Amino acid sequence: MIRFNRVTKRYQNGHNALDNVSFSIERGQMVFLTGHSGAGKSTLLRLISLLDRPTTGSIEVDGVELEQLSNRKIPLYRRGLGVVFQEHRLLFDRSVFENVALPLRVASYSPDEIRRRVQAALDRVSLLSKENLNPQVLSGGEQQRVGIARAIVNTPSILLADEPTGNLDPKLSEEVMGLFQQFNQFGTTVLVATHDLALVDKLGNPRLQLEQGQLVV
Repeated sequence: MIRFNRVTKRYQNGHNALDNVSFSIERGQMVFLTGHSGAGKSTLLRLISLLDRPTTGSIEVDGVELEQLSNRKIPLYRRGLGVVFQEHRLLFDRSVFENVALPLRVASYSPDEIRRRVQAALDRVSLLSKENLNPQVLSGGEQQRVGIARAIVNTPSILLADEPTGNLDPKLSEEVMGLFQQFNQFGTTVLVATHDLALVDKLGNPRLQLEQGQLVV
């Protein structure tokens, strides 16, 4: 499903954010990506999302060799991905509904299909009753769930999360991880970058650990 083969990402200042990284994640797995700040976790997710490209090595995602994918085809590729960020990245001039609907409007879904999918996504994160509210009035945990609903509204085959519990207390962190587990049980491949080792140990899923850009586990 996701395969890195000797991937290195070197920036112009000479720093290797990733150094000769190889691993594979099978379809339907839920895997944690751990490591200290600056270890390369966000860079790895950016490469999968094609927000960046590797310096050397190859990446395959759902049968697609990313180095062979032209820039013109990236938007279509990204429709198969859901991405959750630590800082939510919500639009506060739009309702909860419109925030979740944004990827569908960009993809030119019909109004009826948008309403059906958005309401289904909000229901899965227990926020359907708040679809007309401005996200500013929601708690931090609720805002994160809006971000998760937006990530899954396209029913992606792969869900990526970059420190999704970094700003949440332990109880809310467990609730968010529980949502990821639910999506995984429905067949979604999930990769979560996190520094919350206690929660990772508690859940017991496979782990990839980065140290200074190198994979150590």
